[in-house]
Order: sequence, then structure tokens, then C-alpha cells
Amino acid sequence: MMETVHVGLEGRAYDIHIGPGLLAQAGALIGPMLARKQVCVVTDENVAELHLETLRAGLATDGISMEALVLPAGESTKSWAHLEQTVEWLLAQRVERRDLVVALGGGVIGDLTGFAAAILRRGVGFVQIPTSLLAQVDSSVGGKTGINSPLGKNLVGAFHQPKLVLADIDVLGTLTPRDFLAGYGEVVKYGLLGDAAFFEWLEKLGPKLAAGDVEARIAAVRRSCEMKAEIVMRDETEQGDRALLNLGHTFCHALEAATGYGDRLLHGEGVAVGCALAFELSARLGLCSQEDPSRVRQHLREMGMKVDLKDIEGELPDADVLLDLMGQDKKVVDGQLRFILARGIGNAFVTADVPRDVVRALLVQELANR
Repeated sequence: MMETVHVGLEGRAYDIHIGPGLLAQAGALIGPMLARKQVCVVTDENVAELHLETLRAGLATDGISMEALVLPAGESTKSWAHLEQTVEWLLAQRVERRDLVVALGGGVIGDLTGFAAAILRRGVGFVQIPTSLLAQVDSSVGGKTGINSPLGKNLVGAFHQPKLVLADIDVLGTLTPRDFLAGYGEVVKYGLLGDAAFFEWLEKLGPKLAAGDVEARIAAVRRSCEMKAEIVMRDETEQGDRALLNLGHTFCHALEAATGYGDRLLHGEGVAVGCALAFELSARLGLCSQEDPSRVRQHLREMGMKVDLKDIEGELPDADVLLDLMGQDKKVVDGQLRFILARGIGNAFVTADVPRDVVRALLVQELANR
């Protein structure tokens, strides 16, 4: 039942394997890539409790030994302190350039471990084993690695492609409903940015996917990975088309900073809210019909997701502060903020031609509705 998506980057190509039971097959899948039968695994406390021993057993079937570093769970782990801890631990384990480091976890662990691998001995290989839906469809694919700064999210990092991605669908069954739906925010994003038919499929099968249907989950992860791989192959280092993958993220990153990168707003929840805002902004600019943002909001609501600023608990700063936070976004060029907007569902594009006063008016209205 395993399906494979190939990321065909010249000299850095790799496969994404998607299916159930891949942790148990890890030895057979990773073993052929190893120069010596040992790996170092970086994970977090929550994932370690659920999946680390399954991975250990899966590696052992191919005679591969494993050492593990278990870090605290949460977005705050994407920090200088934990990057230093990870790098020093890998050095203490005598990891060599020909070895592979394994990231077992969600987006935080994948981003941190990938960045550590990128700078360790000027670059060692690593394998992504994403354990959240968000990581399986987004952060584990494409080679973006990094940590957060107090000034903004993912502002320190490197492009470092993995050697292999193992997306085990079974592990999604251990996610809380909130964490699963946070990842679903990134799945919906793919339909909104470039595949209207996929969005229509999600409108029909999203509830089955959330309820645990394995075939629907495999199909959603596969299509998301296919779309990301296609864009990454065209634009690996985000000079053009790859910015489309940040649909909703300009708003999202500002909201994450405003809420302290904590549990008030998970990344995928921010993406969902950001996509709704991006479509509303597009409609206000006359780029798409008002039916499009209404349809986006309706589907997110039907899935039980956060949609509007009023869905975020606690205080939020005013519109001007949120605009200033957007100014730290990585997509800023020559001080000009770039937005990903849409001419309709499945038809997104990148632009810097967005009047600040229109964005501000949207935020003022959204904040007033809280």
C-alpha cells in the first residue's frame, strides 16, 4: 500500500514514501543508504513516548543500531539553545559526513534537525520521518530547515534537502483532533493555491480523512507532496514560484509572533486563518469573486477549524502592530511586503502590489469583529 513521490532535484533527488507501517520498515528503507549500520535520531518527548521504540525495532530488523536525543516538545525548541544542544550531541556521537541523522517528529524537530545536519561538519545527510500531518505534507519536503528568532519565525536557517522521507500514515492516528486539523490547514492550502479539483475533493472527503480513513489520508498526503515537489523542482530556493507555498503564511507568521509561538495558535491553524484572510483580501482587491472567500471559510468551518481572528483566544495587538510584524516576513524584498493572493480557488500568484491601507482596513475590521 506504500506510494512514492519522487523529488527530482539534480544531484539531490530523493523519494517520499507514504503508507502505513513505515516505522516498522525503516531498517529496510534506510539501510541501503547507510555506510555503517548506525543512526542518530533526534525527537521530542511526546513523539519519543509514542514512536521511538517502534522505530528502534524497525531499524534493528536490518541490524541498525540507534542513539536518540529527546528534546522538549513545542515551537520554543526551534531556538539557538536547542540547535547548539543538538549539534554538540551529534558531534559527541561522532557523526561523520557519510552518516545519516534521522528527524523523528513534527515540523519543529524536522526543521531543527535538518538545520543541525546542514551545518554539522559543513553538511551531513538526514532522513525525515514526519509524525504530524503538517510535517508529512509540508515541512518535511523541500529542504527548508531552520530555527526561529525573537524577531520572527524561520529567519535563521538553510536549504538542505533530506535523503529520504518516510511518511507513516499510521502515526497520524496518535494525533489529537486539534493537531490533525492544524495539519489539514496545510493540505487545504495546496488545493487553494494550485488545484481546484483537489479542493473540491477535500470538500467531499475531508470529513472521512479527519475520521481516520487510511486511503483518503494516503491520497491527501500524496497529492500534497506531489504539488510541493513540483514547485520545489521549479524553484528550490524560493526565488519565484516556491513563494506560492506561503499562501496564508504572511498573515499566519504575524499572528504566530503576536501569540508568542505558543498553544494559543498552532502553525496550521494560523495557515487556515491566513488563507481565509488572503482570499478576503483578494476579493477586496477585485481579484476574485466574494463567493471564493465564503467557500473557503465554509469548508474550514465544516471541518471544525479556526477561520477568523475571533477564533484566536486572548488579546491580539492592533492592526498597525500586526502590519509591523508582517514586515519581518522572509518574503520582504527591498522593504516591500509580498503577498500570495488568488484570482480564484486553485489560482494563486505572488505580488507586491498590495496597498497597505487595504490590508490595514481588513485587519481593523477583522479585529473589530472579535
